[in-house]
Amino acid sequence: MRTRGAVLTEVGGPLEVVDLELDPPGPGELLVRVRATGLCHSDLSVIDGSRVRPLPMVLGHEAAGEVVGTGPGASEFAVGDRVVLSFVPACGACRWCVAGRQALCEPGAAANRAGTLLGGERRLRLPDGTRPHHHLGVSGFAEHAVVSEKSATRVPDDLPFDVAALFGCAVLTGAGAAFYSAGVAPGDRVAVFGLGGVGLAALLAARAAGATQLVAVDVVPAKRELALALGATDQVEGGPDAVEAVRSLTGGGADKVIDTTGVAAVLEQAYLATGAGGTTVTVGLPHPDRTVSLPALSLVAEERTLKGSYLGSCVPRRDVPRFVALHRAGLLPVHELLSGRLSLEEVNVGFTRLASGEAVRQVVVP
Repeated sequence: MRTRGAVLTEVGGPLEVVDLELDPPGPGELLVRVRATGLCHSDLSVIDGSRVRPLPMVLGHEAAGEVVGTGPGASEFAVGDRVVLSFVPACGACRWCVAGRQALCEPGAAANRAGTLLGGERRLRLPDGTRPHHHLGVSGFAEHAVVSEKSATRVPDDLPFDVAALFGCAVLTGAGAAFYSAGVAPGDRVAVFGLGGVGLAALLAARAAGATQLVAVDVVPAKRELALALGATDQVEGGPDAVEAVRSLTGGGADKVIDTTGVAAVLEQAYLATGAGGTTVTVGLPHPDRTVSLPALSLVAEERTLKGSYLGSCVPRRDVPRFVALHRAGLLPVHELLSGRLSLEEVNVGFTRLASGEAVRQVVVP
């Protein structure tokens, strides 16, 4: 079938919106009419070359849409189902999936690195016959997508598509980091470094988990103001004085600190802002060449924990419904993270806003 999508052909961009041929879904795959796709720093890191991916590639990994076709053996979904697409197509059978750690699915990771669907196929084709790669099994900056059914989770029909899309990455990553990776508990003092969609989702989840102090850290004043409106108790300007400010506000360091920036120097700050016995969680994706330097003695003498968190340590088919239920109960007001809706043709404008720090979570509505 003929569709349109935003293709990255070379590092630095821009994305080009072009006509594409989309093959029918193969075994265990779905044809999805994409209704909304969020703009995330993980897309931006592919555009600027921080995350090396095979090109050309149709970007977009945080999406929601409607199933309009199913491939042979795809029995988990029906035409008309509303779905959220997440960026790790978990096979369900490897050692990590069996252990309940689907974010580490080995076949899913291999497919994502290769730019294919979970089964190893590429279903897109440019007019010259070139087959673009899929971005994290989704390629949501398009009117239609073929995905593995292992990338999809069914959601209620009354959940707006633009809100639903955010559950595929920002909410899973941020809320999961707070609930699961950091284990925020009632009474905890929590600091969040980086207040984009993921950071604010982490803040909302920490509030829902019962944190009594929430310190929001960012270089952008408008994002700190939004964090206060969403329940942060304190705000700190990002920069060289942030560690001292957080430690002062929390009486010696926060119990749980979540870094969402993907900047190695900020991860070091997040660790230093964590108190004795505390846990530092990082969800950002720095450039592979970056390293961090930390006071090693503190890990033992202060019983500190430093953890990485991918996909918020979530299991999408377990946690998307959980988080949607919290949203509908008013405990995770995900709609407050939306900062703009764009047409497919405006996708490059959206990434310029994202890179400048102007936007929290924009969505493309094709």
